[in-house]
Amino acid sequence: MAIRILLADDHDIVRQGLRSLLEKQPDMQVVGEAADGRTAVALALELSPDIIVMDITMPGLNGIEATRQIHAERPLARIIALSMHSTRRFMAEILKAGASSYLLKESVVGELVTAIRTVRAGNAYLSPRATDVVVDEYVRHSPHEHGASFGTLTAREREVLQLIAEGKSTKEAANMLQVSVKTIESHRAQIMAKLRIHSVAGLTKFAINEGLTSSEP
Repeated sequence: MAIRILLADDHDIVRQGLRSLLEKQPDMQVVGEAADGRTAVALALELSPDIIVMDITMPGLNGIEATRQIHAERPLARIIALSMHSTRRFMAEILKAGASSYLLKESVVGELVTAIRTVRAGNAYLSPRATDVVVDEYVRHSPHEHGASFGTLTAREREVLQLIAEGKSTKEAANMLQVSVKTIESHRAQIMAKLRIHSVAGLTKFAINEGLTSSEP
């Protein structure tokens, strides 16, 4: 039976390249594509893929939060994280969220097929360049330099923070999360209090530094 794969990346050209690579494999089938984190979660629940190839920086809901939600609902699905980031903060957080593999985008063509077969067999797979960084993180148990977004904020507060940083109005954020405007305002106040940041510009900068969103509009 073919390995069923869901691709999640906000760049069409990246998804096209990954699909082209995987469709050449006789034992692999791409069953869906998502251009943002929320769609990735919805398709993962709908399609029940064996493997999810997940970009970290995506609009609406980033790959770390999407991974956390998918892992909670579909723990048997294996998630392979793709990123241009080689810092231990990104690697550690998405692995903690439930990913089984971490690949750097610069090396994905040569490693993705190997990673898919490895994690499908129940094993973890790290890009060789990522291995030393992740080992260092767990051996030394060093605190994150900018870990407040993950260690201090709740999952819903992280979602609200990302939407604020992406320029969504209070009403737009409320509609996306299906809550009241008052609830969003309350979350924003809690976020600002916890992070000691009292401007939208400051929250946006913080979210970009944490990898919750990109600097692109």
